Amino acid sequence: MDELIEILQGLHGDVDFGSCKTLIDDKILDSFDIISIVSEVDDKFDVQIPAKELIPENFNSAEALYNLIQRLSDED
Repeated sequence: MDELIEILQGLHGDVDFGSCKTLIDDKILDSFDIISIVSEVDDKFDVQIPAKELIPENFNSAEALYNLIQRLSDED
């Protein structure tokens, strides 16, 4: 989870990703951020996020994104 928080902090250092649960709803993350996150997750976690998983629920919080990474890792 720490590595994921570092990725997110690199995009928006002023956001408390540990507690924010409205990253998409409040427009903190935009489509360019999502593309960056998907790329970084692939590089750091060796997990490819398929297009069908690019939904707001999976990116609204660091916890939701981490759970997605864990789930996709388990599927491999």
